[in-house]
Amino acid sequence: MSMSTTSSGPFPPVSGRRDAGSPHSTTFGPVPSRRFGRSLGINNIPPKVCTYSCVYCQVGRTVEMRSEPLAFYGAQAIAAAVRSRVAAARATNEDVDQLTIVPDGEPTLDVALGGIIRLLRPLEIPIAVITNGSLLSRPDVRAALARADRVSVKVDAVREEPWRKVNRPHRRLDLSALLEGVREFAAGFEGILTTETLLVAGVNDGEDELRATAAFVGTLRPSTAYLAVPTRPPAEPWVTPPGPCELARAHEVFRSFHPRVELLLGYEGDAFASTGDPVADLLSITAVHPMREGAVRRLMERRHAPWSMVTGLLEAGTLAAVRYGPHRYYVRTPPGPRSP
Repeated sequence: MSMSTTSSGPFPPVSGRRDAGSPHSTTFGPVPSRRFGRSLGINNIPPKVCTYSCVYCQVGRTVEMRSEPLAFYGAQAIAAAVRSRVAAARATNEDVDQLTIVPDGEPTLDVALGGIIRLLRPLEIPIAVITNGSLLSRPDVRAALARADRVSVKVDAVREEPWRKVNRPHRRLDLSALLEGVREFAAGFEGILTTETLLVAGVNDGEDELRATAAFVGTLRPSTAYLAVPTRPPAEPWVTPPGPCELARAHEVFRSFHPRVELLLGYEGDAFASTGDPVADLLSITAVHPMREGAVRRLMERRHAPWSMVTGLLEAGTLAAVRYGPHRYYVRTPPGPRSP
């Protein structure tokens, strides 16, 4: 769940609370994000303390599995670190569009989460939390998350077998209670809710699994349902992203349950800004949405670009043409997990 971090200075656990080992809570960024703009990340818990040990996790296997929230560093210390980083960014004219609580683990395991959000309000910067949703069966967790302006909830699978295979949850977690908690939170949340489904080839990308997950996501009515793939070295070496055909199918299946679906293939930036470069425009759009052939041809015509540009991208392997149902789609080829 985490983003690459650059520490702005660690701070120790609050005196008298659990000593989680070497201090790790940091702020990092701001970094560019297509979803969040210039996002300042907040790491509010020790490394790899999580409710899950996802097979695709970019920061490795979970060090400590937990299913109950705990006190870690304290809201005051985290808020002070964030205020300092925001002040430094503003002093150098860096934009901070959003504060994003996205640790190397599950942020709702921190009992101080609601307090952190409350203390950051005076900065007048929107606050987001990225969660795997595993503790949303708890009223206290739902109440803490409800303080945020934006929440991204991970929904990788809604059936028992793929859920356990891809997320490897804590043994005390119950899938049906988890899903009901996500539904309850979504029904009452007044901010912006998005979902993220990370697809692992051969695990949760089959059509039956996709339809089950998409149907559940549709009931949440998120502003956007994101489909992601592993793009960095995963916790388990056998993990690979689905191919272009599977991605196009996943996009269309999700679109049948929800009108706004986007791909997250590891490419950041404004996916819809016209650069005047037809190749750049085509690649940026197909990194978010598979495009039907007619739409690609119209784009090339508007840019006065020859079709040979498209065939060149196909030959280079940067773009893939796939068929799903009666239509031919073009999708940017998903990257495999990169070497560190």
